[in-house]
Amino acid sequence: MLDLGSGGGLDCFLASSQVGPTGRVIGVDMTPDMLDKARRNAAVGGYDNVEFRLGEIEHLPVADGSVDAIISNCVVNLSPDKPAVYAEAMRVLRPGGRLAISDIVAQAALPKELKDDMGLLTDCVSGASLIGELEAMLRGLGFEDVSIRTSAQSAEFIDEWVPGSNVQDYAASANIEAIKPR
Repeated sequence: MLDLGSGGGLDCFLASSQVGPTGRVIGVDMTPDMLDKARRNAAVGGYDNVEFRLGEIEHLPVADGSVDAIISNCVVNLSPDKPAVYAEAMRVLRPGGRLAISDIVAQAALPKELKDDMGLLTDCVSGASLIGELEAMLRGLGFEDVSIRTSAQSAEFIDEWVPGSNVQDYAASANIEAIKPR
């Protein structure tokens, strides 16, 4: 299993028990300080089947066809080159491997003032892909069984990020799933 943008390692540690003692979890993060923190957390927690690698999600330090599943939690929307991220995902997945990503998606095009707001970029909103464009991108890269399910409950917490901006009218939390063909 591979976690894109693993940060301090929490999702990797949760995945650790799912893959079992013979499975492996790889976390990739571009920030050396977060990797140091994740490695310390892994040592303290005794997570022997988890490793962390320095790298960008647009250029994964992972061999072709070597992972069964890719997870990520609110990271891909921060990338300026989402097609490269998903192309890399396709490259490193084994045939039959799957994406299971949680991220912010755009339900409608953001107005220019929201799109250009750097605070909204760091809040994981203004970099969000439109649902239809994301689905077309994944299908265009060859993924099958593409599913993008938004969460109605996310409107409340998105509104809390930027009260009064109505950004929740444009963005939602979503589960993004897809399969690499066999």
